[in-house]
Amino acid sequence: MTSKKKITIIGSGNIGTAIYKGIISSGSYIPSDFTLTRRRIELLEEYKVAGVNVTTDNVAAVKASDLIILTVLPKQLLYILDEIKPALGSSKTIVSVVTAYTIEEIKDRIGNKCPVVLAMPNTAVAVGESMTCLATGKEDLDKLGVVKDVFNLAGEVLVIPEQLMGGATILAACGVAFFMRYVRAASQGGIQVGFHASEAQLIAAQTAKGAAKLLLESGNHPETEIDKVTTPMGCTIAGLNEMEHNGMSSALIKGIIASYSELKKLK
Repeated sequence: MTSKKKITIIGSGNIGTAIYKGIISSGSYIPSDFTLTRRRIELLEEYKVAGVNVTTDNVAAVKASDLIILTVLPKQLLYILDEIKPALGSSKTIVSVVTAYTIEEIKDRIGNKCPVVLAMPNTAVAVGESMTCLATGKEDLDKLGVVKDVFNLAGEVLVIPEQLMGGATILAACGVAFFMRYVRAASQGGIQVGFHASEAQLIAAQTAKGAAKLLLESGNHPETEIDKVTTPMGCTIAGLNEMEHNGMSSALIKGIIASYSELKKLK
């Protein structure tokens, strides 16, 4: 890993604090390496007790840091950029986790004062299992390695073209909710066939984890792994066919496309 950086997370709500937890759990950083900002600073008390710098002063936080991770709502971004612009310079790097805004739009707002990297992690970053997608412009490629090193501490990282960041938002960030809904539904089915709720959830969640690990470690197509557990006239194929007859795959695809269509409305 490259040299450790001082990190500020502006807008430390759910995803901001999740990023902090994932990075700090790696052991490569200590709490005092971070500054967390939030308007309702009392909600950051547990982090302050742990040794994190917490403040409502975004400008001071930016001045004290090398990487500035923006995790605010899209409707707040332009105001925040205007606020921190005086504290920015070529030694800083903005990492925007804000959906719907391009690198060009961010740079235009800050007067091209520093490099900008787009990042899209998901909430599994808190447990070191995020799928984080990164993108930046050709002029800032030298900063990409630093950002990649940081997010690699909390999961997998994939560098993609900027035009795919919208798709990454849906597939990776929103995708956590989609998979959670599958686990919930599978748990409900498990209850109906005889398990207690806690047992059904454990079985469904661990099975989902195992299925994902099989794909990640084997590199196989999902159908290859499905074929291994479907036997002629068996119960697995009966269940799969019933799910497909009721639109399982179609519903998932439509859901992803519907989410994607909402991105342009977020600014």
